[in-house]
Amino acid sequence: MKERDGRYEIYGNRLTRSQSRKIARWQRMFVRKFDYDPNETYELSLRDNAYLGDVFGLKDIVREGGGEPIRESDKAVVIGTIRMGFGHYRIAMAGASCARAMGYTPYWLDLLAIPGITTDVITWCNKWYSRWSRVSQRSKLFDKYIWEVLTTGEKSLPILNAFLNWWIVTWPWRFLKTNVKDYKMSELFRNLHEALPSSMPMLTSHMWNCMGAVAGGMTNVVDMMFDNWPMAFQLTEGARHGVQSPAGYYGFRAMRGFDEKGRILNPVPADALSYTGHHIDHELVTNIEADCAARTERAAAGEPRRLLLTMGGAGAQRELFAAVIKHCLPLIRDKKIALFVNLGDHRENWEWLQARLSADQDLISAHTSWEETRRLTDSIRSQSASGIHIFHFDNTSHAVYASNYLMRVIDVMITKPSELAFYPVPKIFNRRVGGHEQWGAIRGAELGDGTVETRTIPETLQAIDLITHDDDLLRMYCDCIVRNKSIGIYNGAYRCVELATGERYVPPNSAAG
Repeated sequence: MKERDGRYEIYGNRLTRSQSRKIARWQRMFVRKFDYDPNETYELSLRDNAYLGDVFGLKDIVREGGGEPIRESDKAVVIGTIRMGFGHYRIAMAGASCARAMGYTPYWLDLLAIPGITTDVITWCNKWYSRWSRVSQRSKLFDKYIWEVLTTGEKSLPILNAFLNWWIVTWPWRFLKTNVKDYKMSELFRNLHEALPSSMPMLTSHMWNCMGAVAGGMTNVVDMMFDNWPMAFQLTEGARHGVQSPAGYYGFRAMRGFDEKGRILNPVPADALSYTGHHIDHELVTNIEADCAARTERAAAGEPRRLLLTMGGAGAQRELFAAVIKHCLPLIRDKKIALFVNLGDHRENWEWLQARLSADQDLISAHTSWEETRRLTDSIRSQSASGIHIFHFDNTSHAVYASNYLMRVIDVMITKPSELAFYPVPKIFNRRVGGHEQWGAIRGAELGDGTVETRTIPETLQAIDLITHDDDLLRMYCDCIVRNKSIGIYNGAYRCVELATGERYVPPNSAAG
């Protein structure tokens, strides 16, 4: 990102002076609000990750002395992430998994775990993101005229468009001006990244991680891009971008729709973008054939259909969860379904759900630790499953990774079309949270590993019945997943490690070259 004559510019596309002045004021607001010190220094070191260190060989980058030093000569890849929902953690875990499979030690850099300006700014932003996500699920008017517009850049009522263009906090994410706004905010994270070896390979799972790294002088940054709906705020000039779909690649390459007045923009250079495929954990990719075979064998044996219902990081969609569980209860009692419900780290939602299930406690098993979750998951690889299993955790890492770990032993996942839309497991897509997510469902449906988006509760319940009472959909989805693997659809995280390290890797049993 450059500045000339008081106007910001990205990839040769210049903002207006008015937009540039608003963005400069936006950055100054954070400087004043959090007493930003441009000369602040960071002493960083490493310690073993307390939650998933044994899974990924993961080490945390921490702001304290006394830990292991970080050296430029380390055979390591920095994994930059934040909690903004669960999807960005999930992408980072895929990067860590594949980095380890390629012989690298993943260094986990969670900007919300580093005391200072990063924590202050992102906590402020995340508070509003989570609040708006929940409101969008409770108000159809807010969802249609505010949240969908923010998350897609599509037109709304004229008076609301005027407001969104006036108030910088609500600039739609798709437009170029929002990219520069986010970069100037993330520029305040430069001091942290200057404390890292500038040439160390780095994967990022959110543009604020990527922007902060580039602003801090890191030269080998690959952004593992999310969603299937290109939005300008995901780009960082000075980094390379791993895009999960061909349609997404074209949208970013052409900067399609990134100007709010519909003007054609200068394209993103080809060497800044790579079509990589989906960002998926090594453990899931290498076991696709075996796991799909197990699903079809369970179906042929008449075992209960194993459904995994996942709650996102914002904790929205309570009513949907209640409706799905209520619909499944008689099928669970009849041994037609075994239901697994991951509530993440939303304990308040578990308390709410318990009240709804007070008459069915005999069916429920609650799992509140990673050890319990892993023990149950490992046991049902070869044993039958029944009842309702509820999972909730006291930390984000286990809340996110529990779904990934369970994926290998379940038959169908019920999820909004977020980052989970890209995962190689049969899926029922329920209603999106934000307009950008609908394109994840479109991607999954066209690849044949999930339904179309079921936008109402009755449509979701119909999908559950179709996939439970007959085997045709499950067999079709499993066949498509195996075929997708053979052409490299799920190799995105490996490819991003390749881009960052220069080392070529072909996963076992893959035909992708």
